[in-house]
Amino acid sequence: MDNLFYLNLNPQEFKRRFGVQIQTFKEMVNSLEQYRLANPKDRRGRQSKLTLEQQVLVALEYWREYRTYFHIGTNWGVSESTVCRIVTNIESTLIKTGKFSIPGKKALFKGFGMP
Repeated sequence: MDNLFYLNLNPQEFKRRFGVQIQTFKEMVNSLEQYRLANPKDRRGRQSKLTLEQQVLVALEYWREYRTYFHIGTNWGVSESTVCRIVTNIESTLIKTGKFSIPGKKALFKGFGMP
């Protein structure tokens, strides 16, 4: 699979594929870039094979579909352990930026018809 396929998606297709508006995706990438510039010691280790944009798409794909790390890794040409690290890192860094959050248990229970 061509890893740049997402560039050819129109806004509706992007939302259907990744679960967020393209503008939200751009805000996520921008927030991550700003956070990384402000916190250079958080960028230890080897540079990723995937760009930051692609890493965000990997995380969005996982959150959207909950496919296995193995399946996502084969699509993006990385190992399942790399996918796991990407998802964990993107999620925790987005939360650290203060611009994004994950709903708590109460919000999840509301989806099941519980008060």
